[in-house]
Amino acid sequence: MERLIQAISEPLPGPKWQSLFRYHWSAYRRWFLSEGVTERPLYLSSRRALAKHMPELLPTYERLVELAGGSDIAARFLSLYRPPAYMRGCSQAVWSGPPPLLIRNYDYSPQLFEGTVFHSAWNGRIVVGTGDCLWGLVDGMNEDGLVLSLSFGGRRTVGKGFGVPLLLRYILEFCTTAKESVEVLSHVPTHMSYNVTVLDRSGVFKTVFIAPDRKPLVQDVAFTTNHQQEVEWHQHARATATLEREQALQLYLKRYRDDSHRMIRAFLRPPLHSDAYRRGFGTLYTAVYNPHSLELTYLWPHDSWFMSLRAFVEGTRSVQFPHVPDALELLH
Repeated sequence: MERLIQAISEPLPGPKWQSLFRYHWSAYRRWFLSEGVTERPLYLSSRRALAKHMPELLPTYERLVELAGGSDIAARFLSLYRPPAYMRGCSQAVWSGPPPLLIRNYDYSPQLFEGTVFHSAWNGRIVVGTGDCLWGLVDGMNEDGLVLSLSFGGRRTVGKGFGVPLLLRYILEFCTTAKESVEVLSHVPTHMSYNVTVLDRSGVFKTVFIAPDRKPLVQDVAFTTNHQQEVEWHQHARATATLEREQALQLYLKRYRDDSHRMIRAFLRPPLHSDAYRRGFGTLYTAVYNPHSLELTYLWPHDSWFMSLRAFVEGTRSVQFPHVPDALELLH
């Protein structure tokens, strides 16, 4: 299966974001309403939640709703408040450097991958990252050298909170350090369990284990896969090989502590690189973030794509993945 990944630069939300919305909206709308329209919060409650927990995002949110046509469903979706449940794979690690690097594999279904790298300055700070849900991010970096990435926390619990890609967007728009990022992750509610790894330009890193039903846990952990402290969803753990990948990351960080090249290459082979595309957990890309040089490289086993936050160049890249089932098969 071939997927086209596009790199887009638009300082403020405008026609490029609007085109992105129009292209993906049909699929996102089906997903958002997949459990029935009454299962999703109403517009006013969604907007109130955003105003309460991330008020600085409101002007951008309102501009995006306007560009999306102002419909009720689009406005509710774009709040990313209490969206339908979803899960991913993912492995991520901080290589201590110098310079420090955040390296991550994003494991998901190619058919459900938005395939957008978005470079923007919506609130005066340059941000670049891998898009999700049209304005959220699954990993990214800002001009201050703050880098974040997420991995699913391996728990079924769903609660009253936001889709975590919006939390990453919020942090990168308004924070400069790992400490500030931890504060946000500690008080903004999430609708599912996720592990967020944060690295700043000074080399300080934290991993924050967030969940809708318990207090965030902040640890000086340089690596994480798809469980929190211990495995709680054993079927998911076996399907994603979360324990095997965790053990591999721990080993590689010791073995390659003086060799960033070999550390990065380890992400391109098993067990970190996954071919479980038929189960929706295949590796879609490896990303390497350098907070000192403000550079980002996307990697695949036989290709790479270098980007610079300061000298970002738009473009497209075609990536070939093994055959995967159609969307209906993925739901069963």
